[in-house]
Amino acid sequence: MPQVPAQRRGSCPYKQEPGTFTPWEDIPAGTDLLFYEGLHGAVKTETVNVAQYPDLLIGVVPSINLEWIQKLIRDKTQRGYSQEAVVDTILRRMPDYVNYIVPQFGLTHVNFQRVPVVDTSNPFIARDIPSADESMVVIRFANPKGIDFQYLLNMINGSWMSRANTIVVPGGKMELSMQLIFTPFIWRMMERRKRALGQG
Repeated sequence: MPQVPAQRRGSCPYKQEPGTFTPWEDIPAGTDLLFYEGLHGAVKTETVNVAQYPDLLIGVVPSINLEWIQKLIRDKTQRGYSQEAVVDTILRRMPDYVNYIVPQFGLTHVNFQRVPVVDTSNPFIARDIPSADESMVVIRFANPKGIDFQYLLNMINGSWMSRANTIVVPGGKMELSMQLIFTPFIWRMMERRKRALGQG
């Protein structure tokens, strides 16, 4: 019975306050897969361990300076916040970011980190967000066993290996990379489900 987190008022179809959840709902019969996208899919604390439940945990994160640039520009242009207000929010949320968000990327099966290849050394003076073409994506596999890296290198032009469990691809190739990597993952998960239900 999943819950849906509320988003900012106006963009959320559930008409709830930010930070609140909808009532629990039963998952329809015959559901093959539950997909969750959000900040806390792999959270693990002394009292909560969400990370133990998903069959596949995927981390998608920009480098920290890029993340700040995205927040600064979005909050100033779309939400009308001042630079000082956005910086104050970043500083206020830093303990939660360090203690609850960052550790999740150590529990994921695959991480995608977008890294700019332009100067973002001072994110507070950036006038635009680096584009996909101005970025590389670092893809790290927690367990590289069974990953056909040679296939990925052949299929993704401009890609290269930086470590035995890490492939680097051009920023514009992230969606293609996800398709190539996760299609086999999903098929295997569905096959395991069929066998578990005695359908395979």
